[in-house]
Amino acid sequence: MNIIIVGGGKVGRALCKDLSLTDNNVTMIELRETVLERTISRADIDGFVGNGADIDIQKEAGVEHCDIFIAVTPEDETNIIAASIAKNLGATHTIARVRKPAYATHNEFMHESMGITLMINPEYEAASQIVDILRYPGALSVENFSDGVHLIEVMIEDDELSGLMISQFRQKFPNLIICAVKRGEEVIIPTGDTMIKRGDHLFVTGEQDLLANFYHVTGKKKKRLKNTLIIGGSRISHYLIDMLKDISMGIKVIEINADKAGELSEDFPEVVVINGDGSDQEFLQEERIELFDAIVSLTGVDEENLLISLFARRNNLSKVITKVNRTDLINLIEEDPSHAFVTPHQLISNHISKFVRSVGSRAHSDIEGLYRVDNNQFEIIEFHITEESELTNQPIHSLPTKSDVLIANIIRNGHVIFPTGADDMQVDDHVIIATTRKYLTSLEDILE
Repeated sequence: MNIIIVGGGKVGRALCKDLSLTDNNVTMIELRETVLERTISRADIDGFVGNGADIDIQKEAGVEHCDIFIAVTPEDETNIIAASIAKNLGATHTIARVRKPAYATHNEFMHESMGITLMINPEYEAASQIVDILRYPGALSVENFSDGVHLIEVMIEDDELSGLMISQFRQKFPNLIICAVKRGEEVIIPTGDTMIKRGDHLFVTGEQDLLANFYHVTGKKKKRLKNTLIIGGSRISHYLIDMLKDISMGIKVIEINADKAGELSEDFPEVVVINGDGSDQEFLQEERIELFDAIVSLTGVDEENLLISLFARRNNLSKVITKVNRTDLINLIEEDPSHAFVTPHQLISNHISKFVRSVGSRAHSDIEGLYRVDNNQFEIIEFHITEESELTNQPIHSLPTKSDVLIANIIRNGHVIFPTGADDMQVDDHVIIATTRKYLTSLEDILE
């Protein structure tokens, strides 16, 4: 496919690196020549220096032959205008990153009147992920798939799961599936003989009530989080506060900028907003940080967020959530089962990659969900099976699937099936696959 990306920021660079590794022709439009040259040197792409919302630049880049046009500059208006122009010039699909709530709430108008296929909002996505993590305080990460199926990441300590074989885990929890095991730098798609060890990260899928039972039985269930301290009054904070109202959680926000603090206080009069420096440890002690169940660090500086979170861990908060953009910094932090990380640009990159793969699939199945872990070491993908699929109505044991692929769940008419070799897949099923093999675009790709 021909793909044009406008904007060489974190999202744009991540997309260039990802999408250029498959059979796509990727072109970047970027105002800053040095940024463009650096991106070209690191990914197999073409590039044009200029304004992506300029008609002449778009024509020069060949937008009329473009299958997918993606605008991810820092400016909402530039992205909206660029995507609308691209659609009018002939681009088949257009994607715009739109962060301001005033625009983000008008998806239907943007789609019908301006021709924008998909609008994405990194702050909203990040806030949604944070809420999911707060709902599962024992999890390091949470992802949602169709019909109430959740994927959670848990870290194994000295508990009853350590030393169990996967086959024994299945006997104990027949309606849960361990999709993958992360052990140090290695990611394993497990078999029945795989042993669970201390320090492993397990990626477990199941329905919400069954996962809650798993938490309770294994001792990972923690008390419900009743109050949260948010450091930083960013856009993510706005979305997050609004979402947390639905789960009746007490909220306090600390924001260093007086004007932003005032705006937050006006927008959310029921929330306690403090004008102060949330990175100042003495100030946090004065605000009684130890009395909070959870802390969410959302300042604009990764290093500040990490320092705040480490201080919170020292004060034994039940849940610590840190926003980071530089994922390499996470590797410098000692692992702790209470500490979770959120990376907005990676969430958006995954969202766009899911869309691109779905458009480029062979129409046997649509990609409806994509979750990546550890710099894309493994993926969990949700496929929707169409009538053209070659894999329907055959027992799974008869399918020559690749060794690094696991069929984790089949969702049929709202019912979740934890498949054995005797089960089959049918048209209109949603099938969740775990794999260390990259860039699957169709369910048929799981076959040898």
